[in-house]
Amino acid sequence: MRLSKPFLFVTSLVVLCASLLRAQQTHQHDHQHDASEKLGQVSFPVTCTQAAQQQFNRAAALLHSFWYEEAEKAFTGVTKIDPGCAVGYWGIAMSNYHPLWAPPNPNQLKRGAVAVEKATATGTKTDRERDYIAAIEVFYKDADKLAHRARAVTYEKAMEQVFQRYPQDREAAIFYALSLLGTALPTGKSFANQKQAAEILNRVLSAEPQHPGVTHYLIHSFDYPQLAQLALPAARSYAKIAPSSPHALHMPTHIFTRLGLWQESIQSNLASAAAAKNHVAKTHPGAASFDQLHAMDYLAYAYLQGAQDQKAKGVFDEISQISKLDLENISAAYAFAAIPARYALERRGWVEAAKLRLHPAAFPWNQFPYAEAITYFARALGTARSGDLATARKDVEKLASIRQGLAGVKDVYWADQVEIQRRAAEGWIAHAEGGREKALELMRAAAELEDSTEKHPVTPGAIIPARELLGELLTELNQPEHALREFEAVLRVSPNRFNGLSGAAWAAQLSGDRKKAKTYYTLLVALCHNADSTRPELQKAKAFLAKK
Repeated sequence: MRLSKPFLFVTSLVVLCASLLRAQQTHQHDHQHDASEKLGQVSFPVTCTQAAQQQFNRAAALLHSFWYEEAEKAFTGVTKIDPGCAVGYWGIAMSNYHPLWAPPNPNQLKRGAVAVEKATATGTKTDRERDYIAAIEVFYKDADKLAHRARAVTYEKAMEQVFQRYPQDREAAIFYALSLLGTALPTGKSFANQKQAAEILNRVLSAEPQHPGVTHYLIHSFDYPQLAQLALPAARSYAKIAPSSPHALHMPTHIFTRLGLWQESIQSNLASAAAAKNHVAKTHPGAASFDQLHAMDYLAYAYLQGAQDQKAKGVFDEISQISKLDLENISAAYAFAAIPARYALERRGWVEAAKLRLHPAAFPWNQFPYAEAITYFARALGTARSGDLATARKDVEKLASIRQGLAGVKDVYWADQVEIQRRAAEGWIAHAEGGREKALELMRAAAELEDSTEKHPVTPGAIIPARELLGELLTELNQPEHALREFEAVLRVSPNRFNGLSGAAWAAQLSGDRKKAKTYYTLLVALCHNADSTRPELQKAKAFLAKK
């Protein structure tokens, strides 16, 4: 049957409308998000379409909360909405550069470099946008030849130029501040970069109090024992600004940990882990989230400081059941190793520590040797302090091998962290063998090296502070006065640590200083008002305080 032209026209029109409707629905599906989503307020003006601008602001908010995977998706969405929006590709490149985390892996470097190429090829309408793209381009340039830190410093200098060239651009100020934090040396004790970043961020804060990056980076700027108190207002506001972000819910606990505010840390990390689990259930069904694991590490640490050991055991049991992740990165690797080690060592479970094994077995531990070292360190301490010196020596040899490998690739920071662990473990082996002077020499060397550096943001603190171990060694060597000084030094940088307080109280009691013993025992009992275990140290404290 021959169809009339009007009929063909109407049919074609219906097909065209249906196609357009499907395309619109697909487009909406690609870029839709929960209407209740709260990521803070970011206004990052770009010369793209209005729809792309809206998506760009959301993507930038995700980026400022280090939600890198979602930020990359959102910036990719910008380029789909407006293929001529070159800064959308800039955002993809920025999502693959993690200034305060581990260096990008090869796949991330490749994605970032490709995004820069697309941004350049697309072209920009303003010098400002061109300068942003040129700044991140220097980070990816010659990545196969230049070390990560060298490229990070070059990027920082490029962002400084952007910051100076556009003094009214608050985003330039915020990203420059972040670049300063990304190049701050962990051995630097002047905190020059951190203080400069904080000064810039505080100037922006008055104009943009709901900006997620400002409060987030202020926390990082002051994430040090000497400065932590300055970040408490930011810590208590960031989660309220961006409550949809698991990282924003967790990040305040960096400051709570520094100040020994364990119950605040617990509540924040419970919220963060729950948010991460809910999100990953939608995006990676059947997997756990690295954000969840990161929060769980801080959560277990906080539980253990208040002798909430059953709660800590719950965290340990949960992580023991996880084998599949959304992303295998430094946060996941560290948590997998740290949580079991902390659970054993903080409770003085030497036999438990001696039996630790890497979990999950299929995890790419070879990519994260500094995390792998945690298990060998815990085992070495456990075996040395439970009498299995032959096995302890093997674990110390493994630590030495890992340290050598890290030094070989010029990863100085993590090589030093593993060296601290090696010295401490070897010190306890020497003590078990009766080598009093050698044990003290090794433990002092471990404590001094640890004092010369700062903790990495991935961890709430050392698995066991080296100086705390030195205090325990001095106590066992019947030098309680000297031990007390070491425990007090630990408490100055790590307030409200259970073993710091109990060690200081016992050392004070042994040295005859009942006033100090009472002070520390009182603090310990108050710290453990939510305890769900009967640790011997806590019973000792209660017994001492019960005496008239």
